[in-house]
Amino acid sequence: DNVAEADYDTVFYPGGHGPLWDLPEDRHSIALIAAFLAAGKPIALVCHEPGVLRHVKTPAGRPLVEGKHVTGFSNSEEAGVGLIEVVPFLVEDELKALGGLYAKVEDWASYVVSDGLLITGQNPASSAATSARLLEQLKAS
Repeated sequence: DNVAEADYDTVFYPGGHGPLWDLPEDRHSIALIAAFLAAGKPIALVCHEPGVLRHVKTPAGRPLVEGKHVTGFSNSEEAGVGLIEVVPFLVEDELKALGGLYAKVEDWASYVVSDGLLITGQNPASSAATSARLLEQLKAS
């Protein structure tokens, strides 16, 4: 709650199941993401963390991911780890329900999608490529 966008060039959400239970609902996280984007700063989220975008809105009050190309942990990957019935929501389903233009590749392969300032990676194998894409975008700006 004491992290300020003005102090950083970007924010990177690294993934993992755990944050699905708190970060998507955390008003500080939601505000932080919105502040970075409003300041024209890129953000990157990989694996389960694109799910933290579920309550982030555009200035017009629309879901941030609506109409944006995104990826994140797929339903088939969640089934593969046996946690479909455990997680509070499925990242793929949530991004689609919010109007995101969700895409994926085969399970466990590295895959990164960029749309403007938003960079998303599909799964743990995508972490390095997502970080590299974020660094490329920072260098370009």
